[in-house]
Amino acid sequence: MQPISIILADAQYLIRVGLRHLLMGNEVFWVVGEANDEAELMEQLRTRPAKVVILDYNQPGNFSKATVARIREAAPHTNILIISADNHKDNIFQILEQGVNSFVTKSCAEEEILDAIKATARGEKFFCTKILDYLLERSFSRGQGNDCGPTPLTPREIEIVQLVSRGLIAKEIANTLNLSTHTIYTHRKNIMKKLQLSSASELVLYAVNTGLVKADNASLQSFSSSDR
Repeated sequence: MQPISIILADAQYLIRVGLRHLLMGNEVFWVVGEANDEAELMEQLRTRPAKVVILDYNQPGNFSKATVARIREAAPHTNILIISADNHKDNIFQILEQGVNSFVTKSCAEEEILDAIKATARGEKFFCTKILDYLLERSFSRGQGNDCGPTPLTPREIEIVQLVSRGLIAKEIANTLNLSTHTIYTHRKNIMKKLQLSSASELVLYAVNTGLVKADNASLQSFSSSDR
């Protein structure tokens, strides 16, 4: 398997050094370039195509929210992982609406950052607990007072969605429902296809937004469906 090619786009030199050091110890990753500002990033994308750009957009004079759109235009097949210390919810929502794949904060641990890069390279969405918490809060508040249409899921599928939302893995769900793990995987695949979702995080958001689970009962830990 070819390593995941990555460009690091961050105005802070120490952040780039830290990320590069983290990734160099794993043969799965290959840092093909680094950029201190947007102009340098565009040049890197032109000369060194990458599977993933790791970007901190919240660096005035170097990178901004508009950088995401420029990456999309210059390299439409490159996936974008945001690693930022930005705490402003409006900024975070705006950047997510621009179509970035994943968002974690600079306070996240090594394992979570590596998982985020792998998921992003696969074209999946990955949000750390803090960002997923913001999204759940927003989805829940938007759903207040709205009439929910009928869910397209069967009663069994609803059970599985509710258990997934509580953070149970496939084996635990199988034991709870007295089904085989293979059957649970099949149900989950059908659920994701039916709802046109691509990750377990999105499934949790769907469950909260449609009232299948309450926000305070949903697991806020980000995880990939392929790991479950």
